[in-house]
Amino acid sequence: MRFDEETMSTASHQPAPKPVAAPSTPGRTVEREQIMAVADTLVLGYGLHPADITRIPEGTATDNYAIVDQTGQRHFAKVYRTREHLDLERASVELSEYAADGGVATARAIRTREHELIETHGRLPMSLWSYVPHTETAEGNLTGARWAAVGTAMGRLHSRLAAHPTAAPTLEPGAAVCDVAASRDRFERLIHAYQHRPRLGEFETWALQAARERQAILGDVERTLASLPQLTVQVLHSDLFGPNVLLKDDRVAAFVDFRSPTPGYLACEIARLGCDPSSVLTNGVESWLKGYIDLALAYRDANPKASADDLLSSLRVGCAAVLCTTFPFSAPVKRPHIVDAALESYARARHEADLMLLDRLPVLEEALRDTLR
Repeated sequence: MRFDEETMSTASHQPAPKPVAAPSTPGRTVEREQIMAVADTLVLGYGLHPADITRIPEGTATDNYAIVDQTGQRHFAKVYRTREHLDLERASVELSEYAADGGVATARAIRTREHELIETHGRLPMSLWSYVPHTETAEGNLTGARWAAVGTAMGRLHSRLAAHPTAAPTLEPGAAVCDVAASRDRFERLIHAYQHRPRLGEFETWALQAARERQAILGDVERTLASLPQLTVQVLHSDLFGPNVLLKDDRVAAFVDFRSPTPGYLACEIARLGCDPSSVLTNGVESWLKGYIDLALAYRDANPKASADDLLSSLRVGCAAVLCTTFPFSAPVKRPHIVDAALESYARARHEADLMLLDRLPVLEEALRDTLR
C-alpha cells in the first residue's frame, strides 16, 4: 500500500482521517486496517513516514512487512501477534545485536524514538530492521563456494555466542540430544489423531503414512544416539536453518530471526543448516556431501575452540534430532492454519532427505571423519 499525507499519521501524532475506500472483501479490509496500523506505529514510535508498505507472506509467528520511507530507504518490520511474550522477543533482538557487535553478519535492529528495541506503546508491538538488499535465502541454494562461506560465518557466530553471559559452554551426553521415548509417545498420539478423523485429505493421508514410517525407525534412532560422545551445549541462534540465512553472491549477508538465548547442542545446529533437505535433494547426495565437508572444514577454521567431536558427530546428531520430531507431519492436527503448498512441499522433501541420510549415515560419517582427522 502506498501512502501520502492523507493516509498516515501526521507529525503532530494525530491520526489523519482515512480516505473512503471502495467496497472490498473482509480479508482485504482487515489487511488494509493492519497496514494502516503499521503506518501509525512507524510514525509515532520511530518518526518514520512510510511511502509504501508491502506484506511479506513468510512468517509463522509474526506478520512481516517491507517498508519504503519517504526518502526511499528500505526497512523490514516484524509485527508481533501478541504482547504475551514480548520479553522473549526482546531477548531475541538483543541476541542478534550481541552477535552483530561481535562482527557477525546480521540485520541491525532500528531503535524507537525512546531508544527501545521493540515498540510497545503504539497500536502494534513491532521491531524494525535494516533491510539487507539483493539477497536470497540459503534454502536450496547452498552450492559451490557458498558451502565454505556458510561454514565460516556459522563458525564465527558460534564462537561469539560461546561468550554470551547467559550460559558458558558445557559438555553433555550426546545421547540426550532427543528423548526417543517421548518421541514414541508423540508419534503414537499423532497417529491416533489422524486415525480418528472422519476423513483425510491427500496431504493428511501422506502425513499419517510418514508418521508411521518415523515411528517404525525410532529404534534405529535410539541405537544411533547410544554411541555418541559428550558434546558441546552452548547458547545458539536456535532457529538456524536455510530461510534464516541470507546470501549475497557467494557470501553470507546476514543471519536473521534469532531466538532468545537458550543453550542447545552445537552439533545439532550445524547439521540443521548443513543438512537442509532442499540442498540435499537439489545437489544429490554425493555433491551435497562434498559441500557439507567444505562447510565443516571452514567452520573448524573459524571456530577453532569447537570440539572435533561436535563436527564429527553432527550428521548423526542432526539426523536423529529431525527423525524424533513430529513436525511438519503434525501441522494439519496442531497448526492447520500454517498448512499450505509450501509447507507440504517442505514436508515431503524433508522426509525423503532424512530417510536417505539415515540409510547412508555410516558411509557419510566415514567420509567426514577421513577429511577432518
